[in-house]
Amino acid sequence: MTTIFPGMDPYLEHHALWSGVHTALIVYIRDQLQPRLRPRYVAAIEERVYLDVRDRLFGPDVRIQRTRPDVPGPAVALAECDAPLRVRVPIEDVHEAYLTILDRQADERVVTVIEVLSPTNKYAGPGRVSYLAKQQEILQSSSHLVEIDLLRAGPHALAVPEGIVRSRAEYDYLVCVNRAREPRIDFEFYPRRLRERLPRMVIPLAGHDPDVPLDLQAVLAQAYEAGAYADRLRYDRPCVPALTEADQAWADQLIAGARQAGNGIAPTDGPGAQP
Repeated sequence: MTTIFPGMDPYLEHHALWSGVHTALIVYIRDQLQPRLRPRYVAAIEERVYLDVRDRLFGPDVRIQRTRPDVPGPAVALAECDAPLRVRVPIEDVHEAYLTILDRQADERVVTVIEVLSPTNKYAGPGRVSYLAKQQEILQSSSHLVEIDLLRAGPHALAVPEGIVRSRAEYDYLVCVNRAREPRIDFEFYPRRLRERLPRMVIPLAGHDPDVPLDLQAVLAQAYEAGAYADRLRYDRPCVPALTEADQAWADQLIAGARQAGNGIAPTDGPGAQP
């Protein structure tokens, strides 16, 4: 079944689920675009790889500063020092998928890059550094850039300045298109609130070829159904990341109505999964 929400399902934003949701969105965006791109173009899934701390928590950074060497302190004998706790932090390769549209008539030149943001792209750390570096590389190239941010939490990471967007519209989710024109100062963006449908947007191609449509709501619905999230999400609990009081009350009404209609979402006393 499709999600009970008219737009983004905020329960899918939970960090324990997002990796699978992200992968599904990339795959189904490719599948929706592919027949509209051929025969000249092809959509391909690629990966960005970087090192990060395993089980990294998304929250405030911790900074440890060394005491200035010129500030004297009391002398302490080594035998008087407290024993520290020791831990070895595991490092792992992080693989993040993104989508490229290749022009088969130009030796598979990258025409458009489509990014779906993850928490690691937004919070301080190697993932954000890697993402912003790739973003700047694209902005300095001849490729279009499409960024899709379906995560309410975390600092702004899209190429379009946050202040400019907020001066035009309030939003919980944001999609932005930057076309490969010089100078690259023009942005097309789709702001959406929680209670709104996700956009039917356009994806630019090379030269004077017409844009192709992408229905982001249909992509989300396909990912939701294929992932059996109706059976997995614990709608009986408050949403994580938290909603405003008004939005949580609105969500609870939708959830109660869905259960009353018997549309198949997991019951409050069911086993559930995550989160």
